Amino acid sequence: MKFLELRNELKDFTIFSLNEIKIVDPNFHRRRLNEWQDKGYIKKVIRGYYIFSDLQLSEEILFKIANRIYLPSYVSLESALSYYHLIPESIYGITSISTRRTYHFRTSIGEFIFRSVKPPLFFGYYLMSYKGQYLKIASIEKAILDYFYLHPDIETKQDFDSLRINKEMFFEQMDEKKLMSFLGRFNQKKLARRINIFWRYMKDA
Repeated sequence: MKFLELRNELKDFTIFSLNEIKIVDPNFHRRRLNEWQDKGYIKKVIRGYYIFSDLQLSEEILFKIANRIYLPSYVSLESALSYYHLIPESIYGITSISTRRTYHFRTSIGEFIFRSVKPPLFFGYYLMSYKGQYLKIASIEKAILDYFYLHPDIETKQDFDSLRINKEMFFEQMDEKKLMSFLGRFNQKKLARRINIFWRYMKDA
C-alpha cells in the first residue's frame, strides 16, 4: 500500500492504529510505518497509534487522541475545568479519568495523564461533537467532583482560593441539582462535606 492510498482510506481518522491499517490492507507490513515516520509523513503517538504529520492540533483534537490511546477514558480534572473556563491558566498535559490504572504518557505531541477511579465512578461524561467526530469529556459537575475526589487535601477556604475558580462562569454553567445527584453516587461523607463547604464558599465569594 502506498502512503497516499492509506491517507485517502483514513482521511476521517484523527488518530489511527496499526490494526485499523490492517483492516484496509491485511498484508500491510509495519516496517512501512518506520519508513513513513522517517519521511515525516506520520508521527507515532504511542506504540500502535499514529497521526498524520500535518494534523492541525487543537485542544479538542488532543482530547480525542486521549480518548483513543487509553480505553476506557474521558477527559476531566484540570483539562475539563480549563475547557469550561473555570480556571485561568493553561494546563500542563491532558488529564483524563479511566477505570484502568493511573498512567502517564509522554509523547511527541504532548503529555497525557490518566487517573484511576473505580468502575462505579466512571460516569458523568458526554459525547461532545467536534468537526464531525465525537469525544468524551466530563460534564462540568463531574469534572468538579472528580477533581475534589482525587485531591482530598483540598478542603479549606485557602485551598479554594488557590484554585482561582471563575465565579461567574461557575454559576453560569453549573447545575446544582445535577452536582448533588452525582455527589450522592460517590457515597462518601467526607467528599460530601467538602463539596458542601465549597458550594457555600462559592456562594459567598
